[in-house]
Amino acid sequence: MKVKDCMCNDVCCVNPNTTINQVAKLMSENHIGCIPVCDENNSICGIVTDRDILLRAVACEKDTKNCPVSEVMTCNVCTCSEEDEMTNAESKMSQNQIRRLPVCDNNNQVIGILTLGNLAQQDAELGKQQVCSTLNGICNCDQQNNAE
Repeated sequence: MKVKDCMCNDVCCVNPNTTINQVAKLMSENHIGCIPVCDENNSICGIVTDRDILLRAVACEKDTKNCPVSEVMTCNVCTCSEEDEMTNAESKMSQNQIRRLPVCDNNNQVIGILTLGNLAQQDAELGKQQVCSTLNGICNCDQQNNAE
């Protein structure tokens, strides 16, 4: 199965100068937990999650109405292609412990996003064991259980 068969095609993107407050409102309005950040060429240059906003902005008492999202976004973004096999995308998610994987075209422009929710919806096709294994890797459950 290819990433294009599972991914969400409807993705909101913002630019690095968008304020944290504006990003939070977009997340609220669209019921999403992350937004890719794209430069002037519409190439992905970062990603911001609701957790980033909470821990890197609110907890640090940043002025969210004036602070640009570039100050709290993650810059080294792991991405995949819509033509990638799902097993490769799941491996990236698991190895990098990420719940959301932007899907980019050959110009590094965001064309979709692959989430844990997408995996769960395709569990019959992907196999419950494979989805559980990916979730286990993302949550780092093996290491936590080994530490106990």
